[in-house]
Amino acid sequence: MTAQRRHPWGRWLSLAFGLAVLALLTWAAGKVDWQAVLHSLRQVPLATLLLAALLCVASHLIYSCYDLLGKRWTGHAVPTRRVMLITFISYAFNLNLGSLVGAFAIRLRLYAHEGLRQPVPAQVLALSLGTNWLGYGLLAGGVFLMGWLAPPPQWPLGAAALKGLGGLMWGLVAGYLALCSFARRRTYTLRGHLFVLPTIRIAGLQLLVSSANWLTIGLIVHVLLQQAVPFGTTLAVLLVAAVAGVVAHVPAGLGVLEGVFVALLGSTLGDATVLAALIAYRALYYLAPLLMAATAYFVLEARSRR
Repeated sequence: MTAQRRHPWGRWLSLAFGLAVLALLTWAAGKVDWQAVLHSLRQVPLATLLLAALLCVASHLIYSCYDLLGKRWTGHAVPTRRVMLITFISYAFNLNLGSLVGAFAIRLRLYAHEGLRQPVPAQVLALSLGTNWLGYGLLAGGVFLMGWLAPPPQWPLGAAALKGLGGLMWGLVAGYLALCSFARRRTYTLRGHLFVLPTIRIAGLQLLVSSANWLTIGLIVHVLLQQAVPFGTTLAVLLVAAVAGVVAHVPAGLGVLEGVFVALLGSTLGDATVLAALIAYRALYYLAPLLMAATAYFVLEARSRR
């Protein structure tokens, strides 16, 4: 699999979008009543935080199974526990520092330490990334089609456009499953990238595992919001925030996640309540796993040099 050059206009467009988001968030941060946010954070019950922490553990465990699909598909010999550890480490770094660090650099480096040679690590990585967005497409398509997200009047996409986007996502998911099931040709080259279709069994597992993970993440935020809005609404906002963070190219989606949730739920729940829940979410889902992953990474690096 060869690297693909991004067109300059695409890079500049992404950069401009990211700068615009950061400028908007910087302006908005000056209007936040941080005392009210801290007060709301103190009001979150301990039992709620503990339940959210358990759900965070469950989500990271589910994600750690993504590369097990790649192990099953490629048949490589890295032990299951080590595959799950590598996936956990790379996911934690990916969440906090971006995909170039976590999903690519660290994951491929750790697989190289295990003796895997290309193209196997790249195949595992591609399948894992595809798994993540396959479940996203299924769930986002569903919530958009069912109208669980009511866009504000100032949004460029109205309700009808969101439903059309949802239908497109379901069409892409269905097309992928159909290719995996019926295509006679299993390898494709697109702009220098080699794609190998997995079996329909692997594709079905991709869909199942990824959907379970996205639903669990949505449940974490829903619990931290103390179930103040329907779960479908929380999930829809989370899915919009996730793709906004990717487009903005802001590390960890910092501020983008908060901006989307405040824009869509702030008028209903209050900005302070929403931000308090998201601060707790970042601490439990992003920062705590990063500390564990960094420790595990340096231990593995030290062992590989012996």
